[in-house]
Amino acid sequence: MQTAQTNATVNDILGQARQGSVAAIIQILNERLADAQIRTRAILADGVLQLLCEAPQPEQLEQTTVVERVRTILEDLSPRGIRKVNVNSRIVREQQLLWFEEITRDPENQLLWSELIKLKQPNPIARFLRDRQQPKNRNEIVVSASKKQQLSQKYFLRGLVGGASLCLLLLLLGWVLKHRLGISWAQVGNISPSSVEDSTGNTAPTQASFTQAVRLAQQAVDDGQAAETPAEWLDLAARWQRAADLMAEVTPDDENYAIAQDRVISYQQNSDQALARAEQLQDAEVTEPNSERGE
Repeated sequence: MQTAQTNATVNDILGQARQGSVAAIIQILNERLADAQIRTRAILADGVLQLLCEAPQPEQLEQTTVVERVRTILEDLSPRGIRKVNVNSRIVREQQLLWFEEITRDPENQLLWSELIKLKQPNPIARFLRDRQQPKNRNEIVVSASKKQQLSQKYFLRGLVGGASLCLLLLLLGWVLKHRLGISWAQVGNISPSSVEDSTGNTAPTQASFTQAVRLAQQAVDDGQAAETPAEWLDLAARWQRAADLMAEVTPDDENYAIAQDRVISYQQNSDQALARAEQLQDAEVTEPNSERGE
């Protein structure tokens, strides 16, 4: 049972990484570079994966070796939507949530070196076949009757919370329509698509990104209260990362720009914390069987 669950978790992480999840990519890089004592952090900015590699000694961060290992790992994963990777390196430091801002502001004093690489993209047919072969891990996990009951209760509660969140979102939408656009719900049915497009102008895409990011964050908050397994925490990390990426798409001419910039940082912090929690639980699952064998 434990082996099946562990294999399913590993396959699930691989699947998320191949779909472009930054949190999953970080976890795989950390596992495969652990022999060199290299720890990675990453953030997607302007279509480029900004990757930070840290190690205790400069010798462990030899540029050619590290870049080639990172390239090999990422080209093997071939994550969707990621073609450029900026590999940065520095001596390991204590947890620093604003590391990207630090290295962007003062790269000469913050980094040992930095190199931009382009990943080779797999043949579309090969990618399609690979995705089809990806096992449906969640359906392969066998659970006990009590576990099924717990899951049913959890999903029921999530449904209730989701319904409440939807009602709140509709109320907020009604308030926006009334106070910002000067219309009421009764007038919504009379608005044509062309008039909505004319009234919103070019800010519609960034407003959509802001709204979607808020919705993702609220769902992550709700589901985070019930998260128990490494896979669930990894999923939360991916959603927080996606919310941060959406907030980063809000342009300076949008009225929510200042709020969005603040939330990019906080959502990224939440993603890092969720990823750290997933790693803790996964380490505990590996340690527990070893201790039982020792007994």
